[in-house]
Amino acid sequence: MLKRCSWSENSPLETEYHDKEWGLPLHDDQKLFELLILEGAQAGLSWAIILRKRAHYRQVFDDFEPRKIAQYDATKVAQLLADPGIVRNRLKIAATITNAQAYLQLQKEQSLDELLWSFVEGRAKQNRPKSMRDVPAKTAESDAMSKELKRRGFKFVGSTICYALMQAAGLVNDHVVDCFRCKEVQEK
Repeated sequence: MLKRCSWSENSPLETEYHDKEWGLPLHDDQKLFELLILEGAQAGLSWAIILRKRAHYRQVFDDFEPRKIAQYDATKVAQLLADPGIVRNRLKIAATITNAQAYLQLQKEQSLDELLWSFVEGRAKQNRPKSMRDVPAKTAESDAMSKELKRRGFKFVGSTICYALMQAAGLVNDHVVDCFRCKEVQEK
């Protein structure tokens, strides 16, 4: 039987996410933007809730196409607030639109990939925790990332959200040492 990070064994959806996505180094700007939005939507909730809603999020948020999201108007916001398939939080929806606009502004200077990976000097940090208790909620790098994203106009990008993004996008490898994915992710 494969050993996994303990959080991934709560549901088949979380197990699949852990086994196929979490912690793999990600360099696709649009996928990084999606993760940034979903991590913000998750604030105060569980990741399992967001995973269950992710397909619907992709549908109603135009596959996380920043150019489209940046143009959302009051009518679209009202539709989103009425949609039970997403987290219906006015501030989080407004942050998604603001983040799309900030993303487009960032693209004039550098990619989101370049910006995010600069906080780990372009190379995934291998933390090798012994248990999930050894995994921090935030780090100096996530503090710096949060500060820079806020400076650039992004919302719902606190240090804890940034650290969760770093984990999900493989900027840090926080698979526990006895998890079968720890070594696989390290080799990517």
